[in-house]
Amino acid sequence: MYLYRNSSFLVFFFLYIYTLEASGEVNVTATDSADTMKQPASFSPAVVGNSPVFKPGVGSVFSLNLPSTFPENLEISEYCSELLQIFGLRYVAYVDCLVTAARPVQVCQKCFSSYGNLIETYVNISSDKMGPGNESCRDSLLRSDRLMLVYMLYSNMEDIWSKSQCDKCITKGYQSLTNDTLYFMDTVNQTITCFKKYQQGNQTELCKDCKKIYKGLNELYGRMETNQTMCIDIEDAMNMTRRLWSKTFNCSFPREETVPVIAVSSFMLFLPIIFYLSSFLHSEQKKRKLIHPKRAKSYTSLMNIQNKLS
Repeated sequence: MYLYRNSSFLVFFFLYIYTLEASGEVNVTATDSADTMKQPASFSPAVVGNSPVFKPGVGSVFSLNLPSTFPENLEISEYCSELLQIFGLRYVAYVDCLVTAARPVQVCQKCFSSYGNLIETYVNISSDKMGPGNESCRDSLLRSDRLMLVYMLYSNMEDIWSKSQCDKCITKGYQSLTNDTLYFMDTVNQTITCFKKYQQGNQTELCKDCKKIYKGLNELYGRMETNQTMCIDIEDAMNMTRRLWSKTFNCSFPREETVPVIAVSSFMLFLPIIFYLSSFLHSEQKKRKLIHPKRAKSYTSLMNIQNKLS
C-alpha cells in the first residue's frame, strides 16, 4: 500500500510538470524540481495568493489595510472624525500623566487638567446636541458596534478617577486644587523639610524639633478624614510621612487620647474591688445589733426585799 501511494504521487507530479511545460508558464527541469523539494517551505505573499479564499487580481499588491469602499451613509462625518482624533490625543495625554504620577501618587494634583480636557471631549461626543451640519456623533462613535471601544476606554479612565476620589481634592470644573488640599500639601512639605534638616545629624534632635509640626500634620489629616475631604494623594502623602517618622527615624510620641483610655481602664480594673468593699461596708451597717432587755431581779432577791419590808 505504501509503494502504491508513492507511485501514484510521482505519476501525478510528473503529469503536473508536463502540463506546466506544455503551457509555457514555467520551465522546470528534474534537477530544479529536486532542488526545490529540498528547500524548506517559507511564507510569502505568493502562498497566500494560492489560497482558495484570497484571490488577488493581476498586478495587485497584497495589503492588510481594508480599502475605504463602504457607502457614504455608513462612514462617519468629518466633524465626528475630528472629535475622535481629539479624544485620542487627550486620552493619550491623560494616560501619560497617570504613569508619571503613579509613584509617589500625585494623580489628582498633576492630572486634573488633562482629565478635564478628556471629559470635555467625551461630553461633546456623547451629547445629543447637534454639531455642524445638524449631526450628532453619539450613535456613530459610541453605539455603532458591539464593542463600543470609545465608551470602554472612557469608562476605564473614569473608574481610575473615581477610585482615587480626586473630586474631593479638585474644584468644580477641574480648575484647581481645593484650599484644604493646598494647605495640607504645604504642611507636608514643611514636615519633610524639617526631616531633611536633621536626618544627617542626631535623630533625637529630629524627633524633638519636628514633633510639633508632625503632630499638627496628624491632627489636620484626622480632620480631613472626618470631613471626607481626602483623596488618594493626601492619603499616600500621609502614609509616607508616617513611615519616615516611625520606621526611618524611629520617632514616637504619646497621643493625648491614650490618657483617658488609661484612666478608664484603671477604673474598670479596680471596679470589682470597689464593689466588694462597698458591699461589705453596707452589710455591716445593716446588721442588727441585739439589744439586751433589762432582766428582772431574781426571785431570791425579791423574797429578801419582801422579808425586810415585813
